[in-house]
Amino acid sequence: MKNILKRNGYESGPKRGPGTWDEFLKIHAKTMWQCDFFSKKVVSKTGLRDLFAIAFLHIESRRVFISPGTYHPDEAWVLEQAEAFKQHVKKEKIPLKLLMHDRDTKFTKSFDETFASKKSEVKISAFRSPNTCAFVERFIQTVKQECLDHFVVFGRNHFDHICEQFAEHYHLERPHQSHENVVISDFKKKQKKPSMDCPTIKLTEIRCQERLGGLLKHYSKRAA
Repeated sequence: MKNILKRNGYESGPKRGPGTWDEFLKIHAKTMWQCDFFSKKVVSKTGLRDLFAIAFLHIESRRVFISPGTYHPDEAWVLEQAEAFKQHVKKEKIPLKLLMHDRDTKFTKSFDETFASKKSEVKISAFRSPNTCAFVERFIQTVKQECLDHFVVFGRNHFDHICEQFAEHYHLERPHQSHENVVISDFKKKQKKPSMDCPTIKLTEIRCQERLGGLLKHYSKRAA
C-alpha cells in the first residue's frame, strides 16, 4: 500500500494533508482574485496629502482593476469600489469565486458581505502571513517603481490618469515573464515558443509607442 501511494504522489504517513499553498493557488488561480490598498503622496491645494486606491488582480491572467483615487478611503467609498469591481468582472467575463485580502481595517465587514453569495466568497489572510497576497502586492510594487515613483502627482485626476495609462500598458504592451514574455491581452491565445533563428529587422521597420511622456515605451514591427 505504501508503494502504491508513493507511485501516485501521495505521502504514506502523517505528512499527508490538504496540500501546499502553491497547489492551492494552482487549483484556484482561474477563479481567484487578490486585492490590496496602496497610496501615493500627491500635491493638493492644502499641501502634500496621501491618496489611496485599491488594486484587484486576477491570479491566472494577471489582469488588474485599479480603483480611482481618494483622500478619504471610508466605508462608503470602499463599498462603491467593490460594486465597480463586480461590474468590471461581469463585463470582462472573468470568473470570481475567491477574493483574498489582508487584515487592513479599511476592508470592512460590509465590504466582505458585498461578495458573499453562492458564487463567490472572501478569504482573509492569516496573521503574520505576508506572502498570502503576494501577487497583488507585487503588482503594487511594479506600478510604483515603474511608474508612480517617477512623477510628482498633482491631485486625483493626475493620479487616475497615470494609473489608467499604466494599466493599459500593463495589459496590452508590457511582457510578463510568468506568461513566457507574452502580453496579457494575448494570454488566452495559443502561443508558440519563439524561434531562436529570428530574422533581422531594420531599424526603419521598428515602431515605438510611448505613454506618459515617454516613460512607458513599447516597440513593435511596423505594419507592412
